[in-house]
Amino acid sequence: MTRPHQPPGFAALVREFFCDRLLNQQHVSPHTVAAYRDTFRLFLAFVQERRRKPSCSLILDDLDAPTVLAFLDDLEKGRGNSARTRNARLVAIRAFVTYAAARDPTALPLTQRILAIPQKRFDRPLLGHLTRAEVEAVIDAPDRSDWSGRRDRALFTLMYNTGARVSEAIGLYRADLVLGPTAAVRVRGKGRKDRCVPLWKATAIMLTQWLTEISADEASPLFPNRYGHPLSRSGVEDRLHRAVNAATNRCPSLRHKNVSPHTLRHTTAMHLLQAGVDITVIALWLGHESSDTTHQYIEADVEMKRQVLDRLDAPSTKNGRRKKVDELLSFLDKL
Repeated sequence: MTRPHQPPGFAALVREFFCDRLLNQQHVSPHTVAAYRDTFRLFLAFVQERRRKPSCSLILDDLDAPTVLAFLDDLEKGRGNSARTRNARLVAIRAFVTYAAARDPTALPLTQRILAIPQKRFDRPLLGHLTRAEVEAVIDAPDRSDWSGRRDRALFTLMYNTGARVSEAIGLYRADLVLGPTAAVRVRGKGRKDRCVPLWKATAIMLTQWLTEISADEASPLFPNRYGHPLSRSGVEDRLHRAVNAATNRCPSLRHKNVSPHTLRHTTAMHLLQAGVDITVIALWLGHESSDTTHQYIEADVEMKRQVLDRLDAPSTKNGRRKKVDELLSFLDKL
């Protein structure tokens, strides 16, 4: 007599999800694995405290919808996370319970209740970007007599030229740089999507000079720290903060702007847009999954909207007979 199939335990499901599902089957990027891992570290610590038992003793039913909702609420109220972060954590939990239901059909009702938890909507702020004069001031700010300063100038120039994310810029190696008549750099984007971005002549000249100051090994980082390792995200943020402070004397308008590495990416997109580059080309340049993401730059460009408005004639208005106010409609209008 054959024994009924025993579904795997909770701990086994977690291991299978990361090792088999994410790495072997889906072959996701290390960034995705790290994001999901961080989610489960937080989630399991929360469930342990809530259920008062160690993670090794947890069962799948301990991760029910009310517990997931309580965890998401704690992220926002207890840890001060944004709605965007909350949604990202929920995506990781959804992916896991979907896999768990496929391995253990008895978990399907629990999975359906968790999948019914909606993503939280949030306000999308207008994207901040720099003017041409501001970005030039930031790039010129680092000290050229100092090795770190020359590295920073080359890094900021390349980030502005390519619109690379900070993770993409610090992940570049010497071999990714192609110099010559058609200089370009190969950027490894999100979702393992590589793209080749051309370089301005001035950028190529600066990077050619910079190559003489770093290791000749093709596998060495293009922008190393003083120990020869790739710069960290926080390291880039710190160096950019210093450059912005130094550039404020030359360009006082920077004093009122919050400049992050991602601001350089927004600036690249905005300047390409203002130069008349097609939105689909900008999407390819930035490595966007969809051009819909790139449309947010159009929404942020006030000058472009003003130019459109100038093409239209203002409507002529006439003083007519005053209409009687509908109280019910007036009430609805005020809501």
